[in-house]
Amino acid sequence: MIWLMGLLLFLAILGAPLFVVIAAGSLLGFNHAEIDLSVLGIEMYRLAEMPVLAAIPLFTFAGYLLGESNAPKRLVAITQTLMGWLPGGLAFIALIACAFFTAFTGASGVTIVALGALLYPAMLQADYSERFSLGLVTTSGSLGLLFAPSLPLILYAVVVQQMELSQPVSVDALFKAGAVPGVLMLVLLGGWSFWVNRNTAKEAPPFKIKAALRALKDGMWELPLPVVVLGGIYSGTFAVSEAAAVTAIYVVIVEVFILREVPLPQLPRVMRESMTMVGGIMIILGVSLASTNYLIYAEAPEALFEWVGAHVHDRFTFLLLLNVFLLALGAFLDIFSAIVLVVPLILPVAMGYDIHPVHLGIIFLANMQLGYLTPPVGLNLFISSYRFDRPITEVYRACLPFIALLLLSVLLITYWPALSLWAL
Repeated sequence: MIWLMGLLLFLAILGAPLFVVIAAGSLLGFNHAEIDLSVLGIEMYRLAEMPVLAAIPLFTFAGYLLGESNAPKRLVAITQTLMGWLPGGLAFIALIACAFFTAFTGASGVTIVALGALLYPAMLQADYSERFSLGLVTTSGSLGLLFAPSLPLILYAVVVQQMELSQPVSVDALFKAGAVPGVLMLVLLGGWSFWVNRNTAKEAPPFKIKAALRALKDGMWELPLPVVVLGGIYSGTFAVSEAAAVTAIYVVIVEVFILREVPLPQLPRVMRESMTMVGGIMIILGVSLASTNYLIYAEAPEALFEWVGAHVHDRFTFLLLLNVFLLALGAFLDIFSAIVLVVPLILPVAMGYDIHPVHLGIIFLANMQLGYLTPPVGLNLFISSYRFDRPITEVYRACLPFIALLLLSVLLITYWPALSLWAL
């Protein structure tokens, strides 16, 4: 049995599809426990019965469609007319625009590719230093994962709901919990950007009401989206899956039929590309839930809790070690795989230290968000290096001040639970 699991690990290192490795491990475990292997199919069917699951493909499709249109340009134009006249205003624009775009697409690398072509040259033309501009745009790509309707927030709720805990976790609760920590990250990075550029000349003409009104008019169709999504969910008008459906329909009507920036014949291609990403998430999630059930059957969480409890005697130390582990995990594993593989193991242990599941979710996602930027193998570092044709070591150096600020925000989120639990 041990050599077979070692073989699976070796195949994963060689690049075998993750869902194949997880499924094979689950089947081996159930076979060793003499449990009917049909349990794998049963678990995947149980996943399909969850109403909230429909939100993932719908929000993903809406995000991809927005990326295909000129919505990113209009978003940048709006923030630039409203804030570009401030010292460091263009940096604020980058932070806000990237956070908004990442929240709707759920993929930080996509944000660097989609908005980087707009923001990086603009910052250089506005006399920002090359190092500051590169670091800010690279870092901004990872912001937004804590804001609704981020896919990682939804996926975390789906995984936790399958565990049938005594403390239920809803998508609505996670959406609310991520708001203040997300704003904290924006404020810290925005404050740093203002301080660094406090003596630079204003990079845009003085604020002009006509230009602002014109930009707002151009973006009037996209501006209601956050209000529709967040207002509908928080007011109780929509369930999360219903808000996702409304968002998808609204984006199609606006971008395809009203603004006509995405031709109707291109719609199937956008659907196909977005659902390719969703399919990868779904199949990993399905087989991972079966793997989770085997781990629970084998009492792996209990064994892990006993081992941790024997070596870690207080909550403070556990949270510190958890941060170190998650930062390393985020540098090597994508956020979707990490959620479905690691959360079922660490959540029971964290609850043993009296950590609320919602608080753990925000800690987890904040660390994974920072993990995208953690040298030497953070994914966004390589995407930025390729996108802007800069040496990877230069990207490392450019991101260090921003990584330090985000690390500070992660520590505040970790040791100040009220930031996440204010709405519970």
